[in-house]
Amino acid sequence: MISPVGRPKEDLDTPALLVDLDVMDRNIQRMARTIIQEAGVRWRPHTKAMKTPALAHILLKAGASGITCAKLGEAEIMAAGGIRDILIANQIVGPQKITRLVNLCCHADVMVIVDNEKNIEALDRAAREKGVRLRVLVEVNVGMDRAGVQPGGPVLYLARKIVTCEGLRFAGVQTWESHALRITDPDEKQRVVADGLRKLTDSAQMCRDAGIPVDIVSCGGTGTYWISAFQPGITEIEAGGGIFCDIRYKTAFGVDHEYALTVQATVTSRPTPTRIICDAGKKTMSSDGEVPEPIGIPNVASVGLSAEHGKIELTGPAGAPHLGDKFEFIAGYSDTTIFLHNELYGIRNGLVETVWPLLGRGRLQ
Repeated sequence: MISPVGRPKEDLDTPALLVDLDVMDRNIQRMARTIIQEAGVRWRPHTKAMKTPALAHILLKAGASGITCAKLGEAEIMAAGGIRDILIANQIVGPQKITRLVNLCCHADVMVIVDNEKNIEALDRAAREKGVRLRVLVEVNVGMDRAGVQPGGPVLYLARKIVTCEGLRFAGVQTWESHALRITDPDEKQRVVADGLRKLTDSAQMCRDAGIPVDIVSCGGTGTYWISAFQPGITEIEAGGGIFCDIRYKTAFGVDHEYALTVQATVTSRPTPTRIICDAGKKTMSSDGEVPEPIGIPNVASVGLSAEHGKIELTGPAGAPHLGDKFEFIAGYSDTTIFLHNELYGIRNGLVETVWPLLGRGRLQ
């Protein structure tokens, strides 16, 4: 296979997932500046959308102190790619996964979150049998109402349990204040984030008052990071998807970043002057968060996706684009678009500069 590196992006077969490297670099620098330099806290970007250690290394070079993963399988890929400091922002439950987790501790400094006493006991047994000491954070529910214990006493109870376990080390507390994501009023969003994170930091202080050190107070996604990073008592922010940005982040969550992630498609049919059919459908890009937006095509009335096709309806007749022409869509939601692809093509000045295999794709276990 001939490498596409150095060739125009238009030479790529389609559909193809592209990232504009200059735009991504600006987004990275913006996030690093806000979180690390201005707020003065650590940056542990979430890699659930990135799927490749290559991007994680770029973020570490930009100042990140470690990374966050959603799944154990993703953490294994990142560790194999040379990443050391990894938070799995999820509960790891069951003998098979727990065995993998403690074995991974021999190759990376892995942390995991907990919200259940029985899970703590299982993690402790496995860690002691393996001869490792696993760092653990208590997940706190501050309003998202997914996983996590309630703030205050329940957090202290689990922290006390963890410090009695020889195979575990209590590292701190963690949350995700996602209930504030869709708030459009800036003052109200600020209030909700502050109120939620005060519950987290108060829980951390309750542990400290009981004589239990708390090193890490972790929170924050791309849709809240510019507020969360400045809340008193927060030590690190997990936002990661903002390096790409997408329609969902910008229009629904108010993220003022540039669009870096696109999908290149080819026009495969022009059945009418007001309809464009292309080779990028639901198996190429998602529309669950927001509908992808075509670039450079005026007068778009609607965009629809079926399994293998994209359909663009125009408000009036147009000759272009023609059969065989290539164009790009801005990703609707990066998290549920990237994992559909095997490679991510890094583009600079219209040329392919690098090709990153998405090694974490399909690592759901």
